[in-house]
Amino acid sequence: MILNKHNPLSLKSWKLLESNFGKNAQKKITDYFSEDSDRVKKLSLQWESFYVDYSKNLLDQETLDLLLALAEESGLNQAISDYFEGKKINETEKRAVLHTALRQLNPRTIMVDGQNITPKIEEVKKQMYDFADGVISGKWKGYTGKEITHIVNIGIGGSDLGPAMVTEALKFYNNHLQVTFVSNVEGDHVEEEIKKIDPEKTLFVIVSKTFTTQETLSNANTIKKWFLSHAPVSAISNHFVAVSNSLEKVIEFGIASENILPMNEWIGGRFSLWSTGGLSICLAIGPKNFEDLLQGAGKMDEHFRTADFKENMPVILALITIWYNNFWGVETEAIIPYSQYLKNLPSYLQQAIMESNGKGVDQNGNPVDYQTGNIIWGASGTNAQHAFFQLMHQGTKMIPADFIGFAKPLNQDNDHHDKLISNFFAQTQALMQGKSAEILREELTLQGKSHEEIEAILPFKIFEGNRPSNTLFIEQLTPANLGSLIALYEHRIFVQGIIWNIYSYDQWGVELGKQLANNILKDFDSKKIDHHDPSTHQLIEHYKKFRS
Repeated sequence: MILNKHNPLSLKSWKLLESNFGKNAQKKITDYFSEDSDRVKKLSLQWESFYVDYSKNLLDQETLDLLLALAEESGLNQAISDYFEGKKINETEKRAVLHTALRQLNPRTIMVDGQNITPKIEEVKKQMYDFADGVISGKWKGYTGKEITHIVNIGIGGSDLGPAMVTEALKFYNNHLQVTFVSNVEGDHVEEEIKKIDPEKTLFVIVSKTFTTQETLSNANTIKKWFLSHAPVSAISNHFVAVSNSLEKVIEFGIASENILPMNEWIGGRFSLWSTGGLSICLAIGPKNFEDLLQGAGKMDEHFRTADFKENMPVILALITIWYNNFWGVETEAIIPYSQYLKNLPSYLQQAIMESNGKGVDQNGNPVDYQTGNIIWGASGTNAQHAFFQLMHQGTKMIPADFIGFAKPLNQDNDHHDKLISNFFAQTQALMQGKSAEILREELTLQGKSHEEIEAILPFKIFEGNRPSNTLFIEQLTPANLGSLIALYEHRIFVQGIIWNIYSYDQWGVELGKQLANNILKDFDSKKIDHHDPSTHQLIEHYKKFRS
């Protein structure tokens, strides 16, 4: 046994948290502030250039102490040690989980299956950096001798969402290379992207650990066919590279062995941006910035691994999610970055969190009798304020939210940033404080409204407030700070999985749909279909009519 297999409902701290919830369920966040003038100081954390304010939450010091006890009682300390030491904590797939090994601040010995993986990590990283330097500098040329100006990343899931999110987030640091991401198996999507590229100046990066993913291979084959309609077969070596651990399948596809970068089994797809799976990021921002991204993540790794739980950002934020998910019965959590550069962060975290902790069976193989993975959604502010904030402010659902903002803009000499940050601060204040009937009456009276007009409109303008949020305030959006931010969320996933006693790093739920899709694909050309449910059978028949 590696991890501490337990039912969280049986833990002493869990039962005490239930009592704490019952005692405080009617209290408001503003009540807690009234009771403790030092609340912000006590419920905030400073680390490097990160400031996290979690004081606007429905919890008191006793709640926090019990949540920290829950982490201890769940065996989190030992689990963190097992995680970083390369124990096979992904037990159902018999794999270690070691994306953290890719970003060590001081490379150390990490043994996996009797081998020290660190030297190989450094070797492969150098290979990737040398390759990226060659393309960026123009030394690597297309088949007609022209320099590469466009990168097309072909992948899906972690081979797309992470690289696409980081490339967009660090657009300020991008070089001259344009990067396009092709992921959806939809043919129209591929055809639209192909229109934008010049085959003589484009490098195609195919990212698939197994080189069997249907969407990725379908898109890769379509693009290869299109490319060969413009260029000879010999040109493939100038324009196609792959990231995979399936050497034979990649060579069979037609890519030369020297154009293949390996990806290890102990790197989960949704964490592959730190590896060669992040090649497109490295090409877009250059090796130095990519290394800064890794180093920023490495710093957060060290913080998570060594900091006392009460001062540990990933631990505290993970426990707050547990508090709302399991005691308040809240099922969703919003991620709202006040930076358009981070517009893809909510989508990336949807996969990272929901694929990891969307599990209904515990580590013992038993169905869980408590809530696990929460639903993640969101968008960038201030756009989000004009979209779904109405629901957050006056709807019937409690939606805890993470607000992420940066103190310094990347582009100077404009007055936009003050306006952005004023909105950033105001929304968390409004969610917490709301606006009472008394205040509204005063405002409307000053506007000259009659008593009848005021009473008629009043119910619609009241904000109840008492809506919780965390504020993550960071100095500036740099590659290093982005690395730290992503790693913070990764470790939150880990903490939640340990407390919920589930395996966060397998993804069997993805497999069934793939299997059935392959069966249905064969049936499109079959005359007799008698093995599907009536609904699916009828859908296939309708599709065949349009297809014929």
